[in-house]
Amino acid sequence: MSPQKVRCRQIQEADLEAVADLLTRGFPLRARKYWTTGLNNLRARPSPNGCPQFGYLLEAEGAVVGAILLIFTQSGTGEAAAIRCNVSSWYVDPDYRAHGALMVSQALKLKHVTYVNISAADHTLPMLKAQGYTRYSQGQFVALPALARGVRGLRARAFSSERDRDLPEFDLLRAHAEAGCRVLVCEEEAGRTPFVFARRRIAYAPFGVLQLVWCRDTGGFVRCAGALGRRLLGDGVLAVLCDAEAPVPGLVGRFFADKAPRFFKGPERPRPNDLSFTELVLFGA
Repeated sequence: MSPQKVRCRQIQEADLEAVADLLTRGFPLRARKYWTTGLNNLRARPSPNGCPQFGYLLEAEGAVVGAILLIFTQSGTGEAAAIRCNVSSWYVDPDYRAHGALMVSQALKLKHVTYVNISAADHTLPMLKAQGYTRYSQGQFVALPALARGVRGLRARAFSSERDRDLPEFDLLRAHAEAGCRVLVCEEEAGRTPFVFARRRIAYAPFGVLQLVWCRDTGGFVRCAGALGRRLLGDGVLAVLCDAEAPVPGLVGRFFADKAPRFFKGPERPRPNDLSFTELVLFGA
């Protein structure tokens, strides 16, 4: 196939069914609904100016033969504005693999954007290194928060769009609650500390497992772990996964090095345990 017959362009709404079909072929362990749900969530989200809504595709003879999904999020305004892009799943049909580099170069061309990859397969790690990515999280800590020491006067409750409207992160919290995440607020006399969790499906686990998707800082999670864990225990959730560099002092559990490492390239190193508006939220576990 000559290069003239293959072109790379942004994914448009009219392409979404074909893109879902392509990714279903490329990832046979994922049901087609996984892709249609995620693409519909992307359709409903505004994209920052100059950034694609869905990502890029490769087109040959009118057929979609490759695709890379991009999830852009902007935080702040004016000179303080920062844009992050979660580079999600990508696949190219075998006959067109030689053109995959063109698609990836288009996807990573915005120099002011920080790109993150939070679900890299082992065989893609050399490719990420060649593309200039740096690892920013070494592994996963599996915490049993209900076993953590409690803090006097601290209790956890469900996020409320009425009671918590004055929190500075209100829009983020509400958006994640509407996306199906578990949003909790730890409350004490000194103030409120919010947390966002996404459900994870772990094979053969006889109990519920959540991923810490967002918190103000990991230290806050350690401090509130006891209250959060006892609240979650009532719903059958025993374990919480969180990004970590090593075993986390103050948490009961086990660290797994090289499990779900996170990578980034761009101007800003991501903050640990900020996976807000990524594929974990919009596509699900």
